[in-house]
Amino acid sequence: MEITINNYFEKRESLFKWRSNTSLINKVVLAFLVACFTGIMAQIVIPLPWTPVPVTGQTFAVLMAGILLGRYWGGISQALYVAVGLLGVPWFAGMTGGFMVLFSANAGYLIGFILAALFLGYFTDKYLESRRFLPMMGLMLIANFILIYVPGLIQLGIWSQSVTGTMPGLWNLLIMGFIPFIVGDLFKIGGAAALTKAITPKKANNGEEVGRSKYWVF
Repeated sequence: MEITINNYFEKRESLFKWRSNTSLINKVVLAFLVACFTGIMAQIVIPLPWTPVPVTGQTFAVLMAGILLGRYWGGISQALYVAVGLLGVPWFAGMTGGFMVLFSANAGYLIGFILAALFLGYFTDKYLESRRFLPMMGLMLIANFILIYVPGLIQLGIWSQSVTGTMPGLWNLLIMGFIPFIVGDLFKIGGAAALTKAITPKKANNGEEVGRSKYWVF
């Protein structure tokens, strides 16, 4: 059993070192594969009758993108997801796609996907401490509830005003685009943080900072 566990630790360390040092072509391919994974998860849709924003599975893929690909490339994978979808590939939530999605109620969340993946990729690659469960869960809470939801709610408000002629109040906006998703997001964040702890190496092999940074608050 010890040999098997040691082999697993060695494999995950070598895999993460490889993904950081591999060729540009391989990084592009990996980013596209993660974009495809995001598109697949986006088809897990639970529509809600009082809002144009559905519950989807894609935020799990977004949270994992930065973990799997690291700084820059996690964000690039989500930029690819958005760009390819805008070109017409129907892999946004509910098999939608095309340029007009930019003017939809959900467009702000797509921008947030890129920001969240960049944020998590940066911390995953720079700080070993971030790969533990509690620090990563804290980072994912920030990424999910601030970096995704703030641009999402801003665009949702703009869309609602363009449709109804009036800007919704803060409470109505939260009911449409935030509050119904909290419980599901917490489950996704917990699962993503646990998976991160399991698959990421805990030894520095690519210039990561060891020990607790002065910026940690977790």
